Amino acid sequence: MTSPQDTARALALADEIRALFSKVKRRFRSKLHLGNLTMSQVAVLSHLDRNGPMGVTDLAKAEGMRPQSMGAIVAALETAGHVSGAADPADGRRTILSLTPTCLAWIAEARAARRDWLLQTIEKELTASEQAELARAVKLLTRIVES
Repeated sequence: MTSPQDTARALALADEIRALFSKVKRRFRSKLHLGNLTMSQVAVLSHLDRNGPMGVTDLAKAEGMRPQSMGAIVAALETAGHVSGAADPADGRRTILSLTPTCLAWIAEARAARRDWLLQTIEKELTASEQAELARAVKLLTRIVES
């Protein structure tokens, strides 16, 4: 049985981890250089990057919005040259959206910038033993996230 002290300690850890993840997310976002993109547009690009080509209806379901709202986001992304559509080979009435090569390059550059910032910060701020401790903490965080 868990003691009240253990529960209080776990609650404090949960609050610290949540706050820390929010800070990391903001720091990563600052390295993204979104330009004129909205967060909804970035979410769609991220979804297509992670899950591959799909239709507007599937994207809308994945992002929890109406297809009409997703259609407006997709239209703006097409105009900006970030996504392109092609007829679905299985159903010619349906359009499958994909990231353009330019967008894929932009995503790769942004990912590299975030990785490089993190690498440089780890090397600059942490000793070898602290880096080993961080590696152990990452394993624990991974267990939490994957539970």
